[in-house]
Amino acid sequence: MHGVNTTVATGPAISLTKVQETAPGLVSLYKSAGVSLEKHGLGGRRAAVYLVLDYSGSMRDYYKDGSVQALADRVLGLSAHLDDDGRVPVVFFSTDIDGYAEIALSRHHGMIDKIVANLGHMGRTNYHVAMDAVIDHYQESGSTDPALVVFQTDGGPTSKLAAERFVCKAARLPLFWQFIGFGDTRSTQFDFLRKLDELAVPAKRPVDNAGYFHAGLDPRKVPDAELYDRLVGEFPHWLAAAEAQGIVR
Repeated sequence: MHGVNTTVATGPAISLTKVQETAPGLVSLYKSAGVSLEKHGLGGRRAAVYLVLDYSGSMRDYYKDGSVQALADRVLGLSAHLDDDGRVPVVFFSTDIDGYAEIALSRHHGMIDKIVANLGHMGRTNYHVAMDAVIDHYQESGSTDPALVVFQTDGGPTSKLAAERFVCKAARLPLFWQFIGFGDTRSTQFDFLRKLDELAVPAKRPVDNAGYFHAGLDPRKVPDAELYDRLVGEFPHWLAAAEAQGIVR
């Protein structure tokens, strides 16, 4: 897909038949994602999809219980509609970048455990290093399609100032940041994400380029249909605003 401008097309990027052949375990997710995309007016839309995963120490249990793998599978099911390469770039971050990887329709089962087995120490939480890595990858990819970045975390960043600066800096790029929180909904850890979601337009950034929702203490319990609605719900509003400003062409 990268480098080919096919922003609006007809039908999903990868067909149901292809998903059935290469990733039968993702068929129900693929179908559910398709329903949400149609509902939000995104049927036939093309976009690059990224997954950013928090690898800080407090995330340990979410890796162990399969919550992170479940999210990765769901994002892959969504990506199959938006991007025809069948792969999602994944960035693991904590204090710094812990690793880069790729999940693919043809090899997704248990991939998170395999990748994490080769990562080092789980550190603190610096959003901005992950955002910087995604921006670099996107710009180097040559993609002319906008990007949907699913950014998972279980708490606020160590450097709030740097995180806010990067969200504002990235607002002039065709990237939409969809933050998803894992953990206690009542935790003040997520106050900053709510603030990021509401940064002033146009005082701080030209368009609202970030969304946020909370998946709770057990993210696997969020129904697929609800998760997809939340992942793509704000994307069309951003697309319209970004197109009006010439950020997305």
